[in-house]
Amino acid sequence: MYAILALAATGRSVTQILSRFSEAPIAFSLSAAAAVVYIVATIALVAKGPVWNRVAWAAIGFELAGVLIVGTLSLVAPQVLGLSDTNPFGRQSTVWSLYGAGYLCVPLVLPVLGLLWLRSRRRAAQASAGLTA
Repeated sequence: MYAILALAATGRSVTQILSRFSEAPIAFSLSAAAAVVYIVATIALVAKGPVWNRVAWAAIGFELAGVLIVGTLSLVAPQVLGLSDTNPFGRQSTVWSLYGAGYLCVPLVLPVLGLLWLRSRRRAAQASAGLTA
């Protein structure tokens, strides 16, 4: 799912930035940042090793914070993001606008599932190492 969202977010943000950046530069820049986060998270989840595990935790934690902050701002104060339209499928909609409503709220659910999966992976590694009772 992360790879698919990385492709979708990258395509959307590149199109928005190249074709109409002046409409909502803050929102479109945040959409590009979301794309980078999804790319990093995808790589970190596939890669092995403790460093990549920490990168995955950081990327997914940042993703959750981003979707909550941008989602809330787009709902209660869209002008802060430079949005004049809050339609989740509209021209100015971004990946994290309205908690990812334009993506069926996958951007809101995915980091929660990602963090739960990372936690279960950590517990499984600890159990196999004999560190848990």
